[in-house]
Amino acid sequence: MALHVLQHPFAVHVMTHLRDQTTKPATFRTLAYQLGLLLAFEATRDLVTQDKNVETPLEPYTGKVFARPLVVVPILRAGLGMMQPFLDLFPDVSVGYVGLERDHETAVARSYYCKLPPLAGTRVLVLDPMLATGGSAAQALTVVKEAGAKDISFVCIVSSPEGVETVSNAHPGVPIFTAAHDRELNDRKYILPGLGDFGDRLYGT
Repeated sequence: MALHVLQHPFAVHVMTHLRDQTTKPATFRTLAYQLGLLLAFEATRDLVTQDKNVETPLEPYTGKVFARPLVVVPILRAGLGMMQPFLDLFPDVSVGYVGLERDHETAVARSYYCKLPPLAGTRVLVLDPMLATGGSAAQALTVVKEAGAKDISFVCIVSSPEGVETVSNAHPGVPIFTAAHDRELNDRKYILPGLGDFGDRLYGT
């Protein structure tokens, strides 16, 4: 199981305020962006590079640039709240969308939208803030694999042991990057201690 949990005092600090139920949506969005930046750096630490020759003001120089295109695929709608840091860090990134909606009674995800760029030969990062049961994540990962993706990572803000196990069993080669790995799911399939419904808190709904 390739689970990577952010190890940084700033990440712990931000997570505490994200969890606080008194945090207003505007502040929540800022905090989510800050954590997204840290996760974006961590999840792309191993990007493949290739040599590139440039001219400095003084002499020729052989540096490194990204060797393959990067694609981010947020799971709608909450995954949109994680996308901006990746767009800001990687302006040439392509964006795909997978729309999955969890039934609050059954906790089973229903697909309602899918739009993906060409994925062959790219690095794909699937984004969803809450890895709870893992059903939506596993389903989205299956979608991008069927569309031709080979090099895939899953990025979330909070994960549960149950969700990590589900994704790892369904997609054992996919690393998971998270800012916090929480204790368990409750009987309604919400993460404990968690931070509530990420999408509702992000958009004030």
